[in-house]
Amino acid sequence: MKKPLIPALSLLLLTTVVHADDPEPPSSRTVAQAAQAFYDRVDTLNARFTQQYHHRIYQRTQTSTGRIRFDDAGRMRFDYDAPNGKVIVSNGENLVAYEPGDDGEVGQYVKSPVSQDGLHSGFAFLTGRARILEDYRFRLLDAERYGWSGHVLELRPRAEDPNARRILLFVDAREATFGVVHKVRIDDHEGNTNQFTLRGMQLNQDLGQSAFRYTPPTGARRVGA
Repeated sequence: MKKPLIPALSLLLLTTVVHADDPEPPSSRTVAQAAQAFYDRVDTLNARFTQQYHHRIYQRTQTSTGRIRFDDAGRMRFDYDAPNGKVIVSNGENLVAYEPGDDGEVGQYVKSPVSQDGLHSGFAFLTGRARILEDYRFRLLDAERYGWSGHVLELRPRAEDPNARRILLFVDAREATFGVVHKVRIDDHEGNTNQFTLRGMQLNQDLGQSAFRYTPPTGARRVGA
């Protein structure tokens, strides 16, 4: 005896309808535009960060935490928690990077023009110094491979960048917060990776002029140029 066709046809139709209702995944351009739109909305950013720097040769990962502040005038500040204690500040023209010494010593610092420093490679979008669609070739990577529930957007510089082979943006996929970038990873040409995860982001609040002024402690030794 043959089985009735109606239940089988009903199941087939139901399956077809369900698949038809599944949303199409966004294209790489859509995700790139959403991430750029997020950066365009940010006048200032104040957040906690976790930095994970992985050294390829030594196969070692160093983890640091601290607070990060940016504004769209090209200014930024990183205050690292103890025991690291580093302070990196840019007023948009010059960058000062201070590192405490060992055993309570005063330490040393570097001061250089912003254009000569590579720190902006992964954060130039926050300071308005770079545009995703114009300055990078981009594509979507497999987010599951990176343990991320949203989108992973790979950026490769169109112009040669001595400090970054590629940049990965970890982008929110939820409808209400689509485009928000929660994590940035910079891969250099030697195979090292430098990843910053942002938490507790406070956007478009007055940070004050003093946040981007910094004088190293008395007695700190200046090194480099």
